[in-house]
Amino acid sequence: MKLHHTKALFAAIVVSLLAIACSIENPEQQIKSAKDYLQKEDNKAAAIQLKNALQKNPGLGEARFLLGTIFLKDGNAVSAEIEFRKALAAKYRETIVIPELARSMLLIGQTEKLVSEFGSLRLNQPAADASLRTTLATAYEVLGKTDSSEAAMTAALTVDPNHGPALLVRARQKAAAKDLDGAFSIIEGILSKDPKYADAWKLKGDILQYSKNLVDDSLVAYRKSIEINPKFLAGHVSVLTILLQQGKLDEATKQLEMLKKVAATNLETKYFETLLAYQKKDYKSARDLSQYLLRAAPNNPRILQIAGAIELQMKSYSQAETYLTRAVKTTPELSLPRRLLVATYVSSAQPAKALAALTGSLDKDGNLDPSMYSLAGEVYLMNGDAKKAEEYFAKALKLQPDNANSRTALAISHLAGGQTATAFDELENIASTDSGTKADLSLVSAYLRRNEFDKALSAVDKLEAKQPDKPVAATLRGRVHVARKDMVAARKSFEGALVIDPTYFAAAASLARLDMIDKKPDDAKKRFENLLVKNPKNGPALLALVQLAVVNGAKMEEIAALLSKAIDANPTDVMPRVLLIELYLRNKDAAQAIAAAQNAVTTVPTSPELLEELGRAQMQAGELSQAIASFLKLTGLQPLSPQPHIRLAEAYAANKNNPSAEQSLYKALEIKPDSVDAQRGLILLSVQTKKFLEATKIARDVQKQQPKSALGWLFEGDILLAQKNWDAAATAYRTGLQRAASPDLAIKLHTVLIASDKATEAEKFATTWLKERPKDVVFYLHLGDMALVRKDYPVAETIYQSLLKAQPDNAVALNNLAWVMGQLKKDGSVTYAEKANALMPNQPDFMDTWAMLLADGSDYPKAIDLLTQALKLQPSNPRLRLNLAKVYVKSGDKGKARTELDELVKLGATSPYQAEASALIKNL
Repeated sequence: MKLHHTKALFAAIVVSLLAIACSIENPEQQIKSAKDYLQKEDNKAAAIQLKNALQKNPGLGEARFLLGTIFLKDGNAVSAEIEFRKALAAKYRETIVIPELARSMLLIGQTEKLVSEFGSLRLNQPAADASLRTTLATAYEVLGKTDSSEAAMTAALTVDPNHGPALLVRARQKAAAKDLDGAFSIIEGILSKDPKYADAWKLKGDILQYSKNLVDDSLVAYRKSIEINPKFLAGHVSVLTILLQQGKLDEATKQLEMLKKVAATNLETKYFETLLAYQKKDYKSARDLSQYLLRAAPNNPRILQIAGAIELQMKSYSQAETYLTRAVKTTPELSLPRRLLVATYVSSAQPAKALAALTGSLDKDGNLDPSMYSLAGEVYLMNGDAKKAEEYFAKALKLQPDNANSRTALAISHLAGGQTATAFDELENIASTDSGTKADLSLVSAYLRRNEFDKALSAVDKLEAKQPDKPVAATLRGRVHVARKDMVAARKSFEGALVIDPTYFAAAASLARLDMIDKKPDDAKKRFENLLVKNPKNGPALLALVQLAVVNGAKMEEIAALLSKAIDANPTDVMPRVLLIELYLRNKDAAQAIAAAQNAVTTVPTSPELLEELGRAQMQAGELSQAIASFLKLTGLQPLSPQPHIRLAEAYAANKNNPSAEQSLYKALEIKPDSVDAQRGLILLSVQTKKFLEATKIARDVQKQQPKSALGWLFEGDILLAQKNWDAAATAYRTGLQRAASPDLAIKLHTVLIASDKATEAEKFATTWLKERPKDVVFYLHLGDMALVRKDYPVAETIYQSLLKAQPDNAVALNNLAWVMGQLKKDGSVTYAEKANALMPNQPDFMDTWAMLLADGSDYPKAIDLLTQALKLQPSNPRLRLNLAKVYVKSGDKGKARTELDELVKLGATSPYQAEASALIKNL
């Protein structure tokens, strides 16, 4: 122990001495030290020395220049440009700084600024001027100014005929003009003089790959460039690109490890690490990496594109839309982000947006990129235009005549267009000739929709012949039997699927559903427990047990225990952690929610979902400063997502900081201009502060963005309602109803008619509405609630009875009817309450109704038991505690009544139950 202590002390002294040594070095010595490190290629140590020097003297031009070159080598062109400009401001040598500044400007896309600032500048040093001219030539080329590009190249080679970068640009230009022999002649000339010129080998590889399609030969050239210079980033990138395109993921992994050794923090390295994780289908890791990239370069189209693709795969469609919309706006000419955006709208069932995005993909002649033909067919099919869908599927098939997917898609469009016989013949033909299963699955699905069960089973038999060792066909056969209501045969099929694969979740879940139909919850539970015996970490099975527990009315503690088990099995799986936090939040147990969320964030610190849950838990607990801090951190994790800013606005508003809330919501709209949540939040804030014109403007924006939706009119009606402009509000709601028969709008219109003393008109509207929509449960409940508010119990009873004729098992209606009948002193109220609780067990509100009705009938023990259970489910619910105290008073147990009432008094004067509790205590 003594020796260990001595070593530790010695190490501390060494560190202190080094710190002292650094502090006594003057800036010139630190710059010299940095240059020594640069010669040893230790950029990190060099950067530290340069930053130390600049701390003492920020005006050191040479230090600024050297730091800029380090940033440029590390791929951080933005920081490099800043340092180069500071070097110029410090009067450091222009002939050295300007060529590097020009390169950094080109890399960050400042092409117009570059040619404007340096286009006419000539440097009096040939190599420097040639370098600047070469960069300008590339900038002019990017801007489409061919003549200016050629003039800049000529000038570069005039001042320095052997300038390597200029010769390479000339070779690239010849290759672009299809003069491959001329291009190779230049490259070979460069390599004959300097065989270790890595950039020349890289360009040779580019021409071999992109102009001659000699991928293997290009790979040799790229590898040669890395062999010459192991730190040559462009060479690594080219090799990785080919390996990923070829699907050689193991080789790509090894290549990436090589790149990490020389440029671990470079954005290109992180980009390819993200791309590799994506291709390995490790979407969680890919998402974490993409967030790092987005923070570093939020407007880079490649980064936005890969981030959008990841979110699409993770079914996070709103976030995918945000990234891909931004990518399309940044570079409208790129087809892949637009294709991914259309695919996002298709996957999220937004046909109108999909069609708009597709139409935006048309070129100036009205043509569509051929790579989008098949997707276009899907879009038109979603929008009900079978003829147009058929046209595009046919075009896709023409490009790839043997593509079974295209043939299947065309057949499905024929089916949608009413060409039934043709479609089924096509699908049967594809299924019989293609080894794939898409046509088989489409046939089964189509026959099922038509209730042609025998044909569906025949199609399943053919699928099974293709995949005899897989459980898919047996599971599909079971589903066909379920559709024809042959549950015995269905069970046999699902059990057959589990014989083929005992771990197949879909079959086990189907059997569990049949068990639940047969009122055998224990058997259903056993299905998933059997899966867990074979694989204790089976996430879907663990969550299925949770779902069963919820359906069966398990208590919060039991559900929490099951979720904890799922978390222990897969600690980094976000879903069970989110469900556990949500469970505590729903039950108003903020302390437990915070504890679960903090544990989750500690384990998975990069998860936006968990950080959002932590903020929500903190808000529920009233810890608003902590919630704001969590949501601010979330904005850093998801810089291009509107959701963190919306959450942050909620926290600011709860903290009475409306200006910051408004600022956050406008930030959300900058990211996603049609974010309904942000628009709704701004309208609420504007109405609260009586800024009605601003609120109306936002509502009108929603109307323009969603002309076929009622939402914008709902917003406008609410704004007018806040001003008590009843007639105008009613007009807005009616206009909205013309666009969509929304129950929300119907309720609003009915409410405003009542408020404006137009009871006859309101009653007429309600009668017409329910006549056309006799099963509109929401509107029935609204009418019942209105009757309850005015204590018109006979009318309320009639409404709930009518609702129950349409929906006999509506638990809310049963609960409310029980309460109403209790108020009317009618028999049968307890029976209705019992049924409501049987349909939805462990609901504190329903338990409360049942308990108070039992107490009215003097069944105090059962009432007390129910309210005690309800309080365990919602310990912080003061109304439940007050009702329990009342029942204790009725039962004559004043001691227990006082205990509950004392707890209520502790809540203070702000509690709405304080006065009633105090009055009860006085009468004890």
